[in-house]
Amino acid sequence: MYALKEHYNNQIKQELAKQLEIKNPMLLPKLEKIVISVGAGQYAKEAKILQNIADTISLIAGQKAVLTKAKKSVAGFKIREGMFMGAKVTLRGKMMYNFLEKLIVIALPRVKDFRGLSRNGFDGRGNYNFGLNEQLIFPEVVYDDIMVTHGMNISIITSTQSDKEAFKLLELFGMPFAKGR
Repeated sequence: MYALKEHYNNQIKQELAKQLEIKNPMLLPKLEKIVISVGAGQYAKEAKILQNIADTISLIAGQKAVLTKAKKSVAGFKIREGMFMGAKVTLRGKMMYNFLEKLIVIALPRVKDFRGLSRNGFDGRGNYNFGLNEQLIFPEVVYDDIMVTHGMNISIITSTQSDKEAFKLLELFGMPFAKGR
């Protein structure tokens, strides 16, 4: 399942160099990491559900999820410093490319009424962020094994500082962006 990485090395690099007019191959944009995170929200105090969320994210990513803790107390939300608040996975290397390929080819086409990802998810530093409403679009997730349906945030971090270059990179990878603007 290294098709996406081979595609990047064999075709996308040359196309990026041509379109962005970059002569030095070391300056070409590339993927650095993908972070998948889930906030537990109202289920933060329920250990079984929190563990189920972490197990689901681990299954989707193919790598063990880490439970995240609150960095400081917030009385209004009844959160104490050190409480478990969610789960996250950071993917690099071949795991990152495998996940991205699975996301583009299998998961996103299974989203109901999917019209493409928003082009407004870029943060001004060449990184792209978007959210999914439920984990059931991934084929690894068994419906009977999940306790609650939850969404997830996916952040794609690139080596470039330009949103335009990051957009070109993701577009050449086959990311299904919405038509328009």
